[in-house]
Amino acid sequence: MPENANRPAQNIDSNWQIFEDLGRENGMHFWWASDLMFFLGYEAINVANSQPIQRAMTACNALNVPIHESFSSTERDVDGKKFLDFKLSRFACYLVAMNADPRKERVAQAQAYFATLADQVQRHLEERESIDRVINREHITQQEKALSSTAYLHGVKNYALFQNAGYRGLYNRDISVLKKIKRVQDGSLLDFMGSEELAANIFRISQTNQKIKNEDIQGQRPLEDAAEKVGQIVRQAIKSAGGTMPELLPTADHIGNVKKSLKEANRKFKKLDATKKSSKKKPSD
Repeated sequence: MPENANRPAQNIDSNWQIFEDLGRENGMHFWWASDLMFFLGYEAINVANSQPIQRAMTACNALNVPIHESFSSTERDVDGKKFLDFKLSRFACYLVAMNADPRKERVAQAQAYFATLADQVQRHLEERESIDRVINREHITQQEKALSSTAYLHGVKNYALFQNAGYRGLYNRDISVLKKIKRVQDGSLLDFMGSEELAANIFRISQTNQKIKNEDIQGQRPLEDAAEKVGQIVRQAIKSAGGTMPELLPTADHIGNVKKSLKEANRKFKKLDATKKSSKKKPSD
């Protein structure tokens, strides 16, 4: 790793000058993922299996930002040792930092630093919740596709009724009533859920899918009963854990607005690095 990546934490200004110094130029301005993770306080990190990096890539994909533009996988040689690494754009560094452990001093500083760079008026960037929402919303889309396929294969004729049964189990009320409580007039309820509520629904949907497969449940009515039962089990688990009932969780801003802010941050980061580009280029290792 670069020598300055291992300096002890001092203050945010000096630390982030170190971060800027870690940047490289080779057709694009980038940071090595291994350098970034080491700088943030992680040691001996396997970047290919790093949870912050994997979650950051999921968020990038959910935003329809081309992965190859922000996460370029390549073999790196450091002191004769070869390993898989990623060349990260500044936006990728931001996503990684937002998905890293906030209990680490430099991670907390990183989140504030990148939010300031992007623009403080973009309030979504100041909340890790925003990134979690984007990732969870993407996960639930995939889970819903899987459940829909399973349900139709097992005999669902009216998917709306089947879907409503699952909501009724978790929320103890139908979708139509829930929309009034949440003040959602148009669109999917999922687009107005915070990360905690989305997580509960991811679990409900995935477990419904597994129950149908494991028990080979067939037919519209039995499938509705199964969906409602799983929803009730998840609801009881939340209650037993002392959690907030999902219908009482606050309605969040539309996920589209969050994605719009994050995409704008990506454009701003690109512009920032374009203006910072100088004739003196650092080696790419």
